[in-house]
Amino acid sequence: MMNYFGGRRDPKQTAREAIVGLREQLLMNEKKEELLLKKIEEDLKTARANATTNQQRAKHALRQKKMHEAELDRLGNQKMQLEIQINTLEGANMNAETMLAMKKGSEALKHIHKSLDIDKVGTIMADIEDQRQLANEIADVIAQPSGDLIDEDELKDELEQLQQEELDSQLLGAAHVPAHVPAGAIPAKAAPARTQDEDDEEELRKLQESLAMPS
Repeated sequence: MMNYFGGRRDPKQTAREAIVGLREQLLMNEKKEELLLKKIEEDLKTARANATTNQQRAKHALRQKKMHEAELDRLGNQKMQLEIQINTLEGANMNAETMLAMKKGSEALKHIHKSLDIDKVGTIMADIEDQRQLANEIADVIAQPSGDLIDEDELKDELEQLQQEELDSQLLGAAHVPAHVPAGAIPAKAAPARTQDEDDEEELRKLQESLAMPS
């Protein structure tokens, strides 16, 4: 937009100035409305005061009242037009601001996407996945116990030694079990050997009991 002096003006600044000017005019009209309302009230008072005593003056006051009311109606229409124009300008200014912001956003996106394309993005994502898998593999290796600390041959020899000791223990236990006693059974405690005198006395007691002889 060109101003009267041939220079280019900022559309946003022009819209703001127009809105400010319209609001100032709207304020002036409101003040004039207040003045006309006061005049209409005064004309009505004058007409009532002279309605019976001075009809000529009363009529003049009524004519003034009608003129002021007509002027008040014109101001009301002007006020409505001013408010419509203000709302239109504010809406247009808001639209312009919105479009400007969207344009800047679009330009920013173009600038960002200028250095990117689908192939590059795909390559970057593949690299990220490779690095993620590598990190997981490294973590798994770190978490595993070190096998160098244990000698498998030593484990084998120690296991064979334990097996041999267990076998020897089983063979030693079997050697002390009588042939007629099942393996694993606990043999009964052997009775103490009887003397010859004890045997003779026992035999004599049995003979006495059979003959019913008193002892």
